[in-house]
Amino acid sequence: MTRTECHNKGLQEVSIRMPAIRVSALTKIIQTATHRVEILRGIDFDVEHGEFVAIMGPSGSGKSTLLGLLAGLDSPTSGQIILDGDDITGIDEDRMALLRGRKIGFVFQSYHLLPTLTAEENVLLPYELTGGNGSSGRTRARELLDNVGLADRRDHYPVQLSGGEQQRVALARAFMVRPPILLADEPTGNLDSQNGQHILELLISLNKRESTTLVLVTHDPVLSSRADRIITLRDGLVVREESAPQN
Repeated sequence: MTRTECHNKGLQEVSIRMPAIRVSALTKIIQTATHRVEILRGIDFDVEHGEFVAIMGPSGSGKSTLLGLLAGLDSPTSGQIILDGDDITGIDEDRMALLRGRKIGFVFQSYHLLPTLTAEENVLLPYELTGGNGSSGRTRARELLDNVGLADRRDHYPVQLSGGEQQRVALARAFMVRPPILLADEPTGNLDSQNGQHILELLISLNKRESTTLVLVTHDPVLSSRADRIITLRDGLVVREESAPQN
């Protein structure tokens, strides 16, 4: 093997070993005229490809702030975030928007569907925003709506759908462009227990089917028990990492 081949092989092995998400010495500090608030105080963790990690902790521990930083919706005060091999720390918003469109799916607690678009059009939106068009996108959107049990509701507007149905549309939308990373912020928080359980099962099923890395913020121990690993935050620090108890 030549020196060049050895070098390339080494780079490939490093790439294979690189986790889907790497967070290093991450801080987020908000400075007001009278107060300095440390929301995240230097946290470190990795998430492996295909892993399902639940982020838990009391209110005010920094969970949602962390998820917003992972999504590139906010910038850290210091530290580093690497997503699927890309260092997103400090990149400009245009580049972050492109990266977010290709690599990150997001499921919010409050659905965030556009009221003027049908279920199918809402699912198609990420595909269109990344330059996709044509029948293949519509076929993919319909397949996803079928997967979440809404094939017969694709022409309905959000106002015509229940909360559980809207969250199912949001799930389908999050998977539309096959993102390698899916972030979910309390995805069952606005739902009753029955609908919440249904959404959880769909989320896990789609996650496995699409081979996606999943990071989910939740207060719910039932949700976190289905994860591969639980990371617990308190006062802006990682205080515990553990494998989830197996049912």
